[in-house]
Amino acid sequence: MADALLLLSYPLHPPDRADQLRTGHFHELRTPALFAHGSVDPFGSLAELEAARRLIPVRTSLIAIDGGGHGLGKSSKASRPSTETVARVVDSFLAFLEGGKATQDG
Repeated sequence: MADALLLLSYPLHPPDRADQLRTGHFHELRTPALFAHGSVDPFGSLAELEAARRLIPVRTSLIAIDGGGHGLGKSSKASRPSTETVARVVDSFLAFLEGGKATQDG
């Protein structure tokens, strides 16, 4: 069993289809989960992700990537995250594994 999950750009719903949520299984999760999610991800807003996290009965946290899209890059031309973003996600996940709180700001 995994100690924790790292969920990168979890697709809450198809773009422009917020009525088709992919969270029906969240109430069954029993492994702590850290989400890294871009603030402009078309597969779900940060507000939608916060609501979804409340469905999970174990510890969760969020790393919000300000300006990040679905690939966590910070522009339409940057589909991949920057080195700094990758380092932030890794550091936050290690802290999450140790029971610490991941950073919430962009």
